[in-house]
Amino acid sequence: MIETMILGFLAEEPLHGYELRRRMEQLHGYARTISDGTLYPAIARLAKAGFVTREPGPGEAGAPRQTLHLTAAGRTRLEARLRGAAGHDITDGSRFFVVLTFLSMLPDQAERDAVLRRRLDYLEQPASFFYDGDRPLRAADLTDPYRRGILLSARATSRAERTWIRELLDETTAEKTTTQEDLP
Repeated sequence: MIETMILGFLAEEPLHGYELRRRMEQLHGYARTISDGTLYPAIARLAKAGFVTREPGPGEAGAPRQTLHLTAAGRTRLEARLRGAAGHDITDGSRFFVVLTFLSMLPDQAERDAVLRRRLDYLEQPASFFYDGDRPLRAADLTDPYRRGILLSARATSRAERTWIRELLDETTAEKTTTQEDLP
């Protein structure tokens, strides 16, 4: 997700490394800091691959600062990562949040909808944080009030997300239908 965040934020505008890290930490959560040892090697890999360029410029106290820019190849890479979101990028809430943050950068609505459908398919599968063998336990199955609270909160969040995705997909379908009806 580090690569997706770097490419996504640079697709919005060129940034200095410090500002990029600040935005990444805000998105990723302050409890999960992005260290220099994580960020700058990732930037170096992306620059070496031709996805990012560095433009030196003046910095504070005379120290040079580099502004990072996304290349056309970098935008293509970002779009491929978003389009191909699967596995943990769909099932892990934090990772999906990153995908969702930049999903509007995919120019094709059908591709955005496909990502949302994969997430919806995942959310509609029976799951739990607690199991009896292979059987997922429901909140009603638990006597521990804290574990029950986890499941009740997760269920409410999942229900809200499923509703939002369905509404968004329905809007897209309605727009396509209206556009097709307008054709001669």
